[in-house]
Amino acid sequence: MILTVTLNAAVDKTYRIERFTLDRVHRPTEWRIVAGGKGINLARVYQSLGGRALTTGFLGGYNGRFIARSLQEEGIAADFVKTREESRVCIAVVDPLSNTQTEINEIGPHVTPGEIRSLKKKFEKLVRSHSFDFVTLSGSIPPGTPDGIYAELIEIGKSAGMHCVLDASGEALKIGVHALPWMVKPNIFEMETLIGHPLRDDEEIAQAALSVMGTGIEVVCVTQGRRGCICASEKRLWKAVPPEVAFVSAVGSGDSLLGAFLWALSQGWDVSAAVTMGVSAGAANASVYGAGFCTAEQIFHLAKSVQLSELSVRMANVSDS
Repeated sequence: MILTVTLNAAVDKTYRIERFTLDRVHRPTEWRIVAGGKGINLARVYQSLGGRALTTGFLGGYNGRFIARSLQEEGIAADFVKTREESRVCIAVVDPLSNTQTEINEIGPHVTPGEIRSLKKKFEKLVRSHSFDFVTLSGSIPPGTPDGIYAELIEIGKSAGMHCVLDASGEALKIGVHALPWMVKPNIFEMETLIGHPLRDDEEIAQAALSVMGTGIEVVCVTQGRRGCICASEKRLWKAVPPEVAFVSAVGSGDSLLGAFLWALSQGWDVSAAVTMGVSAGAANASVYGAGFCTAEQIFHLAKSVQLSELSVRMANVSDS
């Protein structure tokens, strides 16, 4: 079982609009409205593969009630802290003709110091009363939340013996990395921000992943969208490239990758097999509307066509010391 933390959960709305342009009235030909947020998307994929997940974070208002009801209908266990302000709405407009995706993401409710204290208390109770395989801390943080919130939760989780996984951005990622989670999963842009310079090719991505891992983090997985990912673990480097799929929406593909990756590890699979499953899930997710609604059958089918290769550690100029 895993615990996923989503501090900025959302009502996710995905619209399919052909020939989407500015300054026009549009009517979508397809749409999907679901409970969303990175940890929720991750939990959805983890459970589709046969695992069990418990979700927590902040929920508020009508949108929060919609999210809670949706999770219940999906059979995803939830234990959230209520906020006085409304949970956010995130909108993605997909134009299949121009192959574009436009997103409008609200920033989320302003949480109070008391709500933050309640979240920390709930989190500590959960990690001390359960034996989770992994604890994930994912996504943006709502206004009023300190940038160091993920670092604090990682410290609490580590003190309870948990394997903590961080998937964040900006200052929350930078500060969270210093708490030395078991794993971090930045995308290429987040990794560039974290290390302070552009990454031009696989060699530089590998160097960056190994340098972050060298601080004491055990697994670093850098995602690159349709180019797959590069994953560093135990000074070995794996590159996985997904097969081409009929693109629908990229919303939640990174979350799907992480959900399948952690599920595979929970089954005792090695990192190379977990990377293959993760990249397959990311591709499967990109072929459906709604984050994390790909099926186990789709993931296993696409996994057969993932291109997996081991990269040379030497090329990254990393010594054994």
